[in-house]
Amino acid sequence: MDKKSRRGLLKSSATVAAAAAGATLLGKGAEAQPAKMEKRSPFPPNPATGKPMYSGAVAYGNMLFLSGVGYHKPGTIEDHTRGVLDEIKKNLENAGSSLQNCLKVTVFLADLKDYDAMNAVYRTYDWGSLPPVRTTTAAAGVPGNSLIEIDVIAYI
Repeated sequence: MDKKSRRGLLKSSATVAAAAAGATLLGKGAEAQPAKMEKRSPFPPNPATGKPMYSGAVAYGNMLFLSGVGYHKPGTIEDHTRGVLDEIKKNLENAGSSLQNCLKVTVFLADLKDYDAMNAVYRTYDWGSLPPVRTTTAAAGVPGNSLIEIDVIAYI
């Protein structure tokens, strides 16, 4: 009976210690997040232009959602893809993130025949050791005569 009792005590002690360690880790993780989760923009709208229709970027906790970016100048799909990805890279960095922190990329092509040429440029960017998931689709039309529009979800 004595051995069983000590074994039970040791087992209970180990359980209590594990629970305490878990609570400490949870507490540290909670400190990393803002005290109040709220939707915010790293790029506040300009009040002089009136009420905006959409935000260029919205953050929630450490998640960052960037609006679609197009390229509204003449050029090839390679020019458009490079212009869009350079703009996205700049926007991510200005918001405290990077291409390496992208979790999801959505590509809208004006014409699916541009898929291989777009991929040739896309491949040259540093997405990190684990690239984001990606969806590519042909859209019925991309606004502003852009051949491509891309939006991303990243973390800060």
